[in-house]
Amino acid sequence: MSTNKFRADFPLFKAIDEHADAENNGLLYFDTAATAQRPFIVLHAMSHFYATQNANPLRGLYDLSERATKAYEDARETVAKFINAKSSSEIIFTRNTTESLNLIAYTWGMKNISAGDEIVVSIMEHHSNILPWQYLAETKGARLIFLDVDKETGIIPESEYAKINSRTKIVSLTHTSNVLGTTNPIKHVAEIAHKNGAIMVVDGAQSAPHIPVDVQDLDADFFAMSGHKLCGPMGIGALYGKLSLLEAMPPFLRGGEMIEYVTKESATWAEVPHKFEAGTVSAGDAVGFATAIRYIQSVGFDTIAKHDNALAAQLMEGIKKLPHFNIVGGKDGSKRSGIVTFTIDGVHPHDIASLLSDEHIAIRAGHHCAQPLGQYLGIQSSARASLYFYNTEEEIDTLLEKLSHIREWSGYKD
Repeated sequence: MSTNKFRADFPLFKAIDEHADAENNGLLYFDTAATAQRPFIVLHAMSHFYATQNANPLRGLYDLSERATKAYEDARETVAKFINAKSSSEIIFTRNTTESLNLIAYTWGMKNISAGDEIVVSIMEHHSNILPWQYLAETKGARLIFLDVDKETGIIPESEYAKINSRTKIVSLTHTSNVLGTTNPIKHVAEIAHKNGAIMVVDGAQSAPHIPVDVQDLDADFFAMSGHKLCGPMGIGALYGKLSLLEAMPPFLRGGEMIEYVTKESATWAEVPHKFEAGTVSAGDAVGFATAIRYIQSVGFDTIAKHDNALAAQLMEGIKKLPHFNIVGGKDGSKRSGIVTFTIDGVHPHDIASLLSDEHIAIRAGHHCAQPLGQYLGIQSSARASLYFYNTEEEIDTLLEKLSHIREWSGYKD
């Protein structure tokens, strides 16, 4: 295996590289865009929390609960600093990016959207950044407007931004596409949105693990991300929102902990961010999330970008040499955030993934929760290899060698 000092940080890869994991049997993992692997340090942090600090945060006046509260709020502060929020009060812990986007639609959206208003998204969006706005538009009598992308480059043409106008109330874009690997110019789009009186919502699920995020510089009104794509645990995410917006929004869920005072007839709400965190919080996951962020920071985004771009370029250059292979989106591996999506003439993407699985290689196949994009590109489904700093050049070589046999294994005699 090629030298990669980070692999030993991950139990899955360490066991595979030491030939100690018979169950995974030399697995090559290329599905980080769906979920990243977790390093030992994250697992240990969560275990330590539950072993030594396990109590309900925010509710107890005894020492154990106070330590749990501190661990939880320290995690919030870590997330705030990671994306350069002005205050940790602007960070709401959610289950994932999907829940964060729904929170915005059901609170800010329901309060502020009226009939005739427009909500702008792009055709490259994940379903999580389409369906909440579809529902909001249907419920309120608003219109959902799509920005198209250039089919060759995967970039939104400048002319498309003319669709953002005085009727627009929400612009919600993915920062980095989970299919095309395209990173959108959010700062530029936010400026256009704000000039037209709209808010800027950013789906940062794919960008946060790969590039530095500064929500103040982007001037994003909301930014959503998931822990599990950042080497953290599943079931925890974060929503950043400008404090003035959060304070004016109604709660998303109602129940314990998010209240200030309750009578038989009414209730008043706790201060932001607790207003949006009903019930017992997922404190152990928040600790794991924060630990994963600190680990990513220790690796460094310069290292991550250099490594991911080099591997994506290696894979894409190899694919270009294979007959009957088609890369989806732009052909420059340095602008793909480690995401390489492709099709093979005559072979269904599910068959590609299944044949590679027989060779102990994990990729993703299907519509990638982006069916409108597939329909726009004329592709029902595709195969996707997504790379991260723990993958190696040797793994890419192995993947390319196996890919070269896919049509043969599918019965073609090229």
